[in-house]
Amino acid sequence: MATQDFAAELRALQQTFSSIAQVSAPDEIRSRIARLSDEAAAPGLWDDPDRAQQVTSRLSHAQGELEKLETMRARLDDLGVLFEMAVEASDAETLEEARQELAAVRASLADMEIRTLLNGEYDERFAVVTIRSGAGGVDAADFAEMLLRMYLRWAERHNHTVKVLDTSYAEEAGLKSVTFEVAAPYAYGTLSVEGGTHRLVRISPFDNQGRRQTSFAAVEVIPLIEDTDHIEIPESDIKVDVFRSSGPGGQSVNTTDSAVRMTHLPTGIVVSMQDEKSQIQNRAAALRVLQSRLLVLRRAEEAAKKRELAGDIKASWGDQMRSYVLHPYQMVKDLRTEHEVGNTSAVFDGDLDGFIDAAIRWRRRQERAAA
Repeated sequence: MATQDFAAELRALQQTFSSIAQVSAPDEIRSRIARLSDEAAAPGLWDDPDRAQQVTSRLSHAQGELEKLETMRARLDDLGVLFEMAVEASDAETLEEARQELAAVRASLADMEIRTLLNGEYDERFAVVTIRSGAGGVDAADFAEMLLRMYLRWAERHNHTVKVLDTSYAEEAGLKSVTFEVAAPYAYGTLSVEGGTHRLVRISPFDNQGRRQTSFAAVEVIPLIEDTDHIEIPESDIKVDVFRSSGPGGQSVNTTDSAVRMTHLPTGIVVSMQDEKSQIQNRAAALRVLQSRLLVLRRAEEAAKKRELAGDIKASWGDQMRSYVLHPYQMVKDLRTEHEVGNTSAVFDGDLDGFIDAAIRWRRRQERAAA
């Protein structure tokens, strides 16, 4: 890379960072940190563990966000100084070091830019994810369990707290469905692009003839409800059933009716919770997820009205959004963004950032085209 090209790209990266900093608003982040620090230091915070977890998680995220901005600003300043020193001294080794740092800064800025695209109404919320097995019998149930592990490993890579809220095991293997919460700021905005139908193609380990099997699983992502959302549900609209929690092979079976199944009668939405030890805790968790789903339903109805007023805008996600092919070749491909990788093991081990980032950018392009 010629020195003129290096200088031009450095200026471009500095402009990109300025745009990111403007959107991220460091002064607002500092104010948020101060407010959350006061809340975290308040006596009795941990009397409500869920509230305490939200406060500490948001505080940690805000501190990390500010640190990233300050670190990037310093790296860009240092890179400019390093480049000037290399040119003045005609030092090829230092210039090569500057070029390597330039490439690293470029990649880091691309990651930071993704965060600026998460500006939807609920993007900063925690996420509630539900995976359901679809067509494909026992292979689909096994695929649902593979997806659960994939998302848990992704969350682990990012140090996100995950809490499994409800699990329904299939008879032979795998899962009928599972619901879990990802307790991290912007978890909903990040994971919302994972919602849709996922397809797996492989030689079935459950087929004694070794035939290829195609199976499906559905992923639903909704934002976690907050007290400020004011989703009021009359008691008369809810039917509550209690039953005993159960696990595979008779494990983790409670001796009391602590599990809760909550049905919203006007919409038919059903939520089950059995993770907590008491019926009261499961009822509270079920109500929170039910409120979250009603919030999403309300938002979808409002969006439908806007589309009706705006006319026919063809910007649909479609049913099948990603294919995982293990036979006759190895590939995972997102059908919306065309992003694909050949290392399927890495993807199932939680290496999803490339797919998520591409989908977030794709979604923004679709929103701009629709507007």
